[in-house]
Amino acid sequence: QVQLVESGGGSVQPEGSLRLSCAASVASFYCMGWFRQAAGKEREGVAAVDADGTTRYADSVKGRFTISRDNAKNTLYLQMNSLKPEDTAMYYCAAVEGQIWLARALVRGAYNYWGQGTQVTVS
Repeated sequence: QVQLVESGGGSVQPEGSLRLSCAASVASFYCMGWFRQAAGKEREGVAAVDADGTTRYADSVKGRFTISRDNAKNTLYLQMNSLKPEDTAMYYCAAVEGQIWLARALVRGAYNYWGQGTQVTVS
């Protein structure tokens, strides 16, 4: 059974930093990404990285967030710096086994595996 387990969320003051982790139970994912969903809003793509290490970011987090993956550990990371109150949301790890176009890497429907989420609060 495929599992994605996020960790690293918490509460932080504005301009602070957090590092999210997502441990995967298998190593066969082509693309992995982070999504977030704030209260009353749609889930949105934040960052994604494919098997070749190519990354894509939402405009709202460019220059502040960095996504990376350690294939040896089957783990995905999201380093979040200069956090803002508007970054407050539940953050979800997502993964897909098949190859997807990078243009769809921040599209929710492109992924078929999801974690349970970890809360990030900036205030």
